[in-house]
Amino acid sequence: MTINFKEISELLAAIAKNNITELTLKNADFELTVSQGNPPVTSSSISTTITDINSQLISLPPESLAVNQPATPSIDKNWIAIESPMVGTFYRSPAPDEPAFASPGDRIKVGQTVCIIEAMKLMNEIESESAGQVMEVLVENGQPIEFGQPLMYINPN
Repeated sequence: MTINFKEISELLAAIAKNNITELTLKNADFELTVSQGNPPVTSSSISTTITDINSQLISLPPESLAVNQPATPSIDKNWIAIESPMVGTFYRSPAPDEPAFASPGDRIKVGQTVCIIEAMKLMNEIESESAGQVMEVLVENGQPIEFGQPLMYINPN
């Protein structure tokens, strides 16, 4: 059984919409157990088959299958995106107990460190190429990021 992240997301959306409290999918090389609600339900108290899930997925409108889609930000055309120069892990601060390098509302200068990207066990400080005000940080602390992915928006005014 091959399953990808999109399929798991769709499955989780169907479970949430249909008040299913527990589901286990299992084969020789893959096992997925999803539980929701309080208190947890044992597998003996609920029985849900793949056929049930498939029929529920088919009966849901496509927009209800969307999972974790970020809200469309209201981005001003004058804002400048600070993009990731590499693949890695995004960090907003130099250490977990330290304040963020840059937060929405902060004024930053050219050359100021705005985040760290960990790549291949190296911590790379990312500096702003523009001065201005941080308007929006698009990435969560500890989130994996891709080359060219926008990390935050700066208003140069």
